[in-house]
Amino acid sequence: MNFPNREIIEHLRRTYPAGTAVELVHMNDDHAPPAGTRGTVIFVDDIGTIHVRWNTGSSLGIAYGEDVCRIVKNSK
Repeated sequence: MNFPNREIIEHLRRTYPAGTAVELVHMNDDHAPPAGTRGTVIFVDDIGTIHVRWNTGSSLGIAYGEDVCRIVKNSK
């Protein structure tokens, strides 16, 4: 696993601030919620993991460079 530099971490924090709605596209983890599961960003840590509280009740981080999510835009 490649760890992102400080500039990338700051970019992730600006892109995924706490409260951002996201949808899981792919996660390489046996305990991952299914693709399409939505959740809310809690925070981005110092190695670029986007910590999410999933609507299923679990909380599992999206690992930088390994997993994929997308921001869910408000449809109002």
